[in-house]
Amino acid sequence: MSALSVYARHHYEWLRVSGLSEHTVAAARSAVKLFLDWLGERGVERPEDVTLAMLERYARHLFYLRRANGQPLTLSSQRQRLSPLRKFFAWLTRERVIAANPAADLMLPRTQRRLPMRVLSLAEFESLVRHTGVHGALGVRDRAILETLFATGIRRFELAQLTLRDLDRAGGTLAVREGKGRRDRLIPIGERALAWIEAYLTDVRPLLSVDAADATLFLTDHGQPYVKNRLSDLVKGYLEAVGIRTYGACHLFRHSMATLMLENGADLRFIQAMLGHADINTTTIYTRVAISKLKEVYTRTHPTATLQRRVREDDASA
Repeated sequence: MSALSVYARHHYEWLRVSGLSEHTVAAARSAVKLFLDWLGERGVERPEDVTLAMLERYARHLFYLRRANGQPLTLSSQRQRLSPLRKFFAWLTRERVIAANPAADLMLPRTQRRLPMRVLSLAEFESLVRHTGVHGALGVRDRAILETLFATGIRRFELAQLTLRDLDRAGGTLAVREGKGRRDRLIPIGERALAWIEAYLTDVRPLLSVDAADATLFLTDHGQPYVKNRLSDLVKGYLEAVGIRTYGACHLFRHSMATLMLENGADLRFIQAMLGHADINTTTIYTRVAISKLKEVYTRTHPTATLQRRVREDDASA
């Protein structure tokens, strides 16, 4: 094992001690390992041998890298692979393993906050959840999952780690524990979603459970907690069954809930609390998605739109 790999293991331990989530630590481990493997192919094994020029060559390598399908890495993916390296070498510097941080001046790719590619309409959501009825008892579980995603806007990993204790059926709330950034939050959940969860808990979960001590709320066909990819596959299957093809299957419900609530008059700060955004600037993307509300205001207030409306009224009365 190279010296870099040994220090990397100590770095992951330090990340955990610092209070970062296992999800964040796993992402850092994956990114650092890819870089160390790339260095190993070039005979570099000691921290003091890594230079800014090497890091920049690795950044160019990521830029030209192609996935199995021939597509390049997105700028966001490139940034996710480089950002943990800056933290790793900053830690090595603080620990006095190296005299200077070679990653201090490493430029990360600039990413843009893009609009969601798709937003479900209420009619589309109704069509989607009705399709779960063809799958019998498991369809009840799947309906409860879809209703929960749409009712709360929680992230995929947040839903997967929900436990029975997180659901307050009497109070109509859901506790999301250690969400993104290890932040807890308490959010409302609608009566309809609660009713489907109740049906699942009463009629389906007892049939799936194989370990009485496991308090995970949603269980797979084999009685195990969901992993993120399996949950995505389940949701994607239903979307494709009704003719909806998009990426980010579970995130689609999060985007849709936030957009529709904003269009119906919800305050942006309430949506921020629901979604668990630390910075309201992250939530403001939905003000650009809620186009129907903007069109309504435009039609009512813009001078040319007002003039056109008067022309139509005059024509109608003539």
